[in-house]
Amino acid sequence: MNVLITGGTGFIGQALTDYLCERDYHVYVLTRSPQEHTDTNKQTFIGYNYPNEQLPPIKSVINLAGESLFGYWTKTKKEFILSSRIQTTEKILAFMEKLPNKPDVFISGSAVGYYGTSNDLMFSESTTTPGDDFLAKVTTKWENVAKQAEKYNIRTVLTRFGVVLGNGGALPMMRFPVQLGVGGKIGSGEQWISWIHIEDAVKLIVFCMENKAISGPVNITAPHPKQNKAFMQTLAKVLKRPYWFPVPSIFMYTALGEMAGLITKGQYVIPQKALDHSFTFSFPYLQEALHHLHHK
Repeated sequence: MNVLITGGTGFIGQALTDYLCERDYHVYVLTRSPQEHTDTNKQTFIGYNYPNEQLPPIKSVINLAGESLFGYWTKTKKEFILSSRIQTTEKILAFMEKLPNKPDVFISGSAVGYYGTSNDLMFSESTTTPGDDFLAKVTTKWENVAKQAEKYNIRTVLTRFGVVLGNGGALPMMRFPVQLGVGGKIGSGEQWISWIHIEDAVKLIVFCMENKAISGPVNITAPHPKQNKAFMQTLAKVLKRPYWFPVPSIFMYTALGEMAGLITKGQYVIPQKALDHSFTFSFPYLQEALHHLHHK
């Protein structure tokens, strides 16, 4: 079976591609620079101008592309965070429109930032009112574009990612001060981190791809979020390092600007659809997830 992916060379995309190849899928990676990559017997790199008539039937399209959120959020950076997601999604829609045989499912990346931030509320896929901060507005616009795939009768899934834990993404940055012996809570420490192990993240994406009963938003998070203070304390315990050095919010905002809100604020997100459809998490609890990644 053939799957087409954008963002297939990124942190999540590479792990997903590897997992799909292990399951005997053939992965077509849609990229702006296919000439920079080497094809294998299970992986083919193609550009946006690749002739559709040369493609075999594509059963699933997965969009994980978008400008990284990490970095100082200047006006230009924020514009690019939004435009990169909208433009890539529009290109994929145009690509699918030209396919003589439409895919069965379109999985479009999104984020739990859709819900906004709160220390008190609990969010699930049944939450239909988005937040009003920058990331909530980005994800809302992004999802609205992605949902246009439904006019081609393509089942559409909006995967709202939490903090994906692995050897890429946010974890190395969170782990670094702890390894130096200056780990501690960030800001108030009360903010929720809705996290997920990278292996569960990719398995849940494929679960959504293969389960025809699933559509609409799906939270890609573990069932047990942690507050920042407990998260950092657990990380210190796994790394066998001290936990004592709190980092004030003002320091984070001075160093990172508006992007610091990703760290000093959060949301308690439950993967209700995954649970309702009996998805089995390999790492439902934080300590075992961190322990696995540390000893991998």
